[in-house]
Amino acid sequence: MASSTGILMVPLLMVSLMVAASASNFYNDFDITWGDGRAKILNNGELLTLNLDKASGSGFQSRNEFLFGKIDMQLKLVPGNSAGTVTAYYLSSKGSTWDEIDFEFLGNLSGDPYILHTNVFSQGKGNREQQFYLWFDPTADFHTYSILWNPQRIIFSVDGTPIREFKNMESNGVPFPKNQAMRIYSSLWNADDWATRGGLVKTDWNNAPFTASYRNFNANACVVSNGASSCGSNSSPSTSNNNAWLAEELDSTSQERLQWVKKNYMIYNYCTDTKRFPQGMPAECNMS
Repeated sequence: MASSTGILMVPLLMVSLMVAASASNFYNDFDITWGDGRAKILNNGELLTLNLDKASGSGFQSRNEFLFGKIDMQLKLVPGNSAGTVTAYYLSSKGSTWDEIDFEFLGNLSGDPYILHTNVFSQGKGNREQQFYLWFDPTADFHTYSILWNPQRIIFSVDGTPIREFKNMESNGVPFPKNQAMRIYSSLWNADDWATRGGLVKTDWNNAPFTASYRNFNANACVVSNGASSCGSNSSPSTSNNNAWLAEELDSTSQERLQWVKKNYMIYNYCTDTKRFPQGMPAECNMS
């Protein structure tokens, strides 16, 4: 029986792998939006690369709009001397009161660590920056950067380790992004007026073109089309149909890992920047 079970499991495993592979294809899921040929989809849709040279950067966006989701993307960042460059990977809505959930990777001189910059905008207001070093070299291989966005919280994670949680504290007057559908965007661009040491270190164009690579996109998400969500009501989406992430929260182990990241790798937290907020800290900073 054991041998026949093993034989049966092989085709089942192959089917599941085929499903996983077909679920993520850059040709199907994204449009290249700018860069005049500097962005490329390769390997039959399994790989996307963005390039930056002195003339231009490049970028792409998702075809779908999402209102809540658990979204993963593997990135390999610009190697070597990446000073002055920024690789932005984020969710954003449109309009003057937009919502946005940001990963930004600030390049640096060879041998110095990248800075991972995070921010949350709601109703057009951000100023909620937290910055981190990473515990690995993000240019040596692909790593998974994830956003969990549900009605209760936003969790930023790296390789499954949570680095930041932004809770819904609307009951205390803190706006939370929950009504505007967002697309996924990414771009690689020159920001040497501010990105590296406040703009002191400029981009060395002798190293161009700079390249960031993407693979293994996955979205368990509520897709919005013509105003309707695939998860049902926008105000209280259904948690059925394998949408358990809609009610997901950090368990005790994840809370411990979050605290480990904060203690060892956080290098800036707006909630401790008293000089920036002389009239008093933002309301969410005074809550657990």
